[in-house]
Amino acid sequence: MAEYIVIIIIIAFILDCAIGDPQNPFHPIRFIGSGIAWGIGVYKRANEKNPTRQLVSGAILAITVICLTFIVTRLVTWGFYSINWWAGLIAEAVLCYFTIAAKALKVESMKVYHALVAGDLQGARNNLALIVGRDTQNLDEQGIVKATVETVAENLSDGVIAPLIFIFIGGAPLAMAYKAVNTLDSMIGYRNEDFEYFGKFAARLDDVVNFIPARISALFMMVGSVFVGGNIRGNIKGAVRIYARDRRNHKSPNSAQTESVCAGALGLCLGGDNYYHGALVPKPIIGDADNVPLPEHIKAANRLMYASVIVAIVVLAVISFFLRGFNYV
Repeated sequence: MAEYIVIIIIIAFILDCAIGDPQNPFHPIRFIGSGIAWGIGVYKRANEKNPTRQLVSGAILAITVICLTFIVTRLVTWGFYSINWWAGLIAEAVLCYFTIAAKALKVESMKVYHALVAGDLQGARNNLALIVGRDTQNLDEQGIVKATVETVAENLSDGVIAPLIFIFIGGAPLAMAYKAVNTLDSMIGYRNEDFEYFGKFAARLDDVVNFIPARISALFMMVGSVFVGGNIRGNIKGAVRIYARDRRNHKSPNSAQTESVCAGALGLCLGGDNYYHGALVPKPIIGDADNVPLPEHIKAANRLMYASVIVAIVVLAVISFFLRGFNYV
């Protein structure tokens, strides 16, 4: 069904715009998370102390979850396509929709925005704590805005554009396998006593899988900055300049790719030292403090996100057209 993949992408994106991320026990990502949680339980009961065995156990869990996710999704889509073409197309589009999180990012970040506009600083901190890992209780308004903009920019790649790329390459099965990688990283990819070695394979795999999508996302974001209007407009020159300078200013090989573009496009200084679980964690600065962080920058970051996604869909549609024209699909 490669020739119809762009239609599937468009339907999935429209569903996300209209419905968002449904919170129910039948969400496919919850099934993936449940499988990982079961594996964590087995690992903890084994109480393995040997680092090598911990690493191997984590790798086995990761490979098993990813492969099972791909196979089950492939069987589900095959079953619906066996009924008829329309059933398969709709089923695959719905499965792909579950991999996209644009509206969820917007909704959660706008909760922070609305609390700030209402003067509810503590409410903004509480809402922010749901979407970031840093400590939020001592952040002032500018710190809250910066953290919110950062999480929108960082999650643009793995939450929206990367899934679109994997849908384009391999449909729902590959996109779901990608989400399994993300979920593994979010659940066990930590450097702590429990997961230092057990989660290392998942964390490194997430870095590898996101390496190219993060850089493609940055390019789409640069183009998208041209279309960001409103009270705060995008600045493509700033986006390109800060990306060229600061795209490596993060311990993750991928996170600063889109963060640097966003910082340059909105004229903000992002990154820097922050507290995590009460400990100060030094981090490089991303961007220049051309503007004072304001709640409106959260809205601008969301406009930039959606502009980037639309650019991505248009580019994928053009690529699909030329591939079909040259009989590659």
